[in-house]
Amino acid sequence: MPPDEPISPEMKKGSAELLILALIEERARHGYEISKLIASRSDGALQFHVASLYPLLYRLEDRGWIEGRWVEKPGQRRRRYYRLTPEGRKVLARQRSVWQDFVRALERVAGIHHESSA
Repeated sequence: MPPDEPISPEMKKGSAELLILALIEERARHGYEISKLIASRSDGALQFHVASLYPLLYRLEDRGWIEGRWVEKPGQRRRRYYRLTPEGRKVLARQRSVWQDFVRALERVAGIHHESSA
């Protein structure tokens, strides 16, 4: 269930790269699928619309963190699938570490606790 208070655009912006990199770590995905997975896995708390998602995907590709390729399947429109590059894997590992430290600091300072999925 989504929270009563919407997540601020600043918080979404700060986590967007991590979310995208983590989702394509599993396997190559197209933008629409990435958007839908973010929404479903966050129970609707996080939503990225095409207008904001695709420019971010292009920036990540320009940085060399992800690689996109066009795929055509019979009966479907052409889609660009993105996969993580070796550099993107390194960036994802660093970002995960930074976010873990950030969450721990919030716990200590603000008394915010999260449920671990591990």
